[in-house]
Amino acid sequence: MTSIPFVKGSDFEHNKLDIFRNIVSHEIAKLSEKSPEEVYNLLETPKNSEHGDIAIAIPRLRIKGNPAEIAQSWVEKFVPNEYVISATAIGHFLNFKISHPLLAKILLQHIYDAKEKYGSNNSASGKTALIEFSSPNIAKPFHAGHLRSTIIGNFMGNVLEANGWKTIRMNYLGDWGKQYGLLAIGFEKYGSEEELLKDPIKHLYEVYVKINKDVETDKDVDDKARAYFKNMEEGDQTAIALWDKFRNLSIKKYKETYARLNINFDVYSGESQVSNKSMLDALALLKEKNLTQESQGAIIVDLKKYKLDVAVLQKTDGTTLYITRDVGAAIERYEKYKFDAMYYVVASQQDLHLKQLFKILELMGFDWVDRCKHINFGMVQGMSTRKGTAVFLDDILEQTKEVMHEVMKQNEKKYEQIEDPDMVADVIGMSAVMIQDMSAKRIRNYTFNWTRMFSFEGDTGPYIQYAHARLCSIQRNCGLSINPDAKIELLSEKPALELIDMISQYPDVVKSALYTLEPCTIVTYAMKLSHTVSVALETLWVMGAEREIAEARLLMYWASRITLGNSLKLLGLKPLERM
Repeated sequence: MTSIPFVKGSDFEHNKLDIFRNIVSHEIAKLSEKSPEEVYNLLETPKNSEHGDIAIAIPRLRIKGNPAEIAQSWVEKFVPNEYVISATAIGHFLNFKISHPLLAKILLQHIYDAKEKYGSNNSASGKTALIEFSSPNIAKPFHAGHLRSTIIGNFMGNVLEANGWKTIRMNYLGDWGKQYGLLAIGFEKYGSEEELLKDPIKHLYEVYVKINKDVETDKDVDDKARAYFKNMEEGDQTAIALWDKFRNLSIKKYKETYARLNINFDVYSGESQVSNKSMLDALALLKEKNLTQESQGAIIVDLKKYKLDVAVLQKTDGTTLYITRDVGAAIERYEKYKFDAMYYVVASQQDLHLKQLFKILELMGFDWVDRCKHINFGMVQGMSTRKGTAVFLDDILEQTKEVMHEVMKQNEKKYEQIEDPDMVADVIGMSAVMIQDMSAKRIRNYTFNWTRMFSFEGDTGPYIQYAHARLCSIQRNCGLSINPDAKIELLSEKPALELIDMISQYPDVVKSALYTLEPCTIVTYAMKLSHTVSVALETLWVMGAEREIAEARLLMYWASRITLGNSLKLLGLKPLERM
């Protein structure tokens, strides 16, 4: 048996395709006098699977001579083994075919051992990432932008953890500023204790809308709000107590919504939690480095020479702004968590704000600023509830659940078999919303489409969930147990080989998602896997097949179910077993 050589950067313990890549890397290294590591990093998958399974473009090796002739001469020198069975040259590409029966045997055994851990690795073990995401504003609707930040931020946390990172998930609430002075005055005039306790976020929003209308006709209201917020900043106990009540009730309500979305935060922070000391220290340091100047009574940092306009740090009345609190917050976070990376999952409208923040931290001399990253995203267009325009996340989730319930009831026989139809409708509804959101690149704007979202065909959340439920149904109804020693060599049909090949790619997809931090990489993979499963199921039945063939196919479908389930969990979704 050929021994498997080690190549730095590969991980054949978690990614079984690396066994074959490592062997190819060592063979080419001998012929090219390059290191196996250099070769490994240049390997790719041929666009046409007929050409082979692993390829390398000879010009990328930067060696003298005609690339096509070199490829041909290396084919003649290549000695096949039980892992890599042949080599061919097509133009300047050198292609290798691997043993698919051997891959299937190694892979299915590995998935049987790894189960829910399949696809994960320890490549970033010992590193810590802080992810700031969701971050709604108390007293304002949890709108589409916050939904995007929530979904993307949670996905990022899952991907980082799947690659060995320790993550700290932080919800940095918009819970400070003049608007809370406005809210306090509004509550005094329009508030109801009963409504506040019943649904704090909705009621505070209603109050906020009413008091903002008053501002348009009565300028005194704005002045009172400013004065109230100044009292809050100076620590007035009565003002702080009311604000604290609004904040705590809002967080309690948010937690219910997040639980429904399968999301937990390690830290609920917010602008209010940034200490005055941090901000004063930051302002003092900026002053010491001659970075601030006074402008009409306000303190600013002029960033025009970096094409980043002017950042106002302190207003004329002495109150702070977002950027001041963000500077203080970043310094506090680094001191507390000593993170290796900090991600701000914030809409692209805040691009300038984040660039200003990072530039100010850099000018202050903090060398860890290069660990701070802005993960931006585009707008959701046309996202309103079907019954109105105010976009509260709870309303969207309730309506998606209602729609799915209606769809499910159309198949009475299946509906009767579902133990908890309410929960299933809720999960399918969330899958529909989240997959629609994550199907394209983050930065793209997309139009919220109620009709397309709920289709059980095409690239939708319900389609992926249906593929998973179908695989569970095979296992439930076939009358066989999973046999890890099944005769894998019996899986010789093209749809079986294509399905095993698709499953084997999952660890690569998880690793590449770490570099792009694009949810669409996992969505695209889950879609392709679902389609490949669907094709296999048309001809490769478990029920009715001879026992040995049935056992081999069942193990293959079970491994497909584990892989598809793991990809759904990575996206933040609960895989359904019946629907």
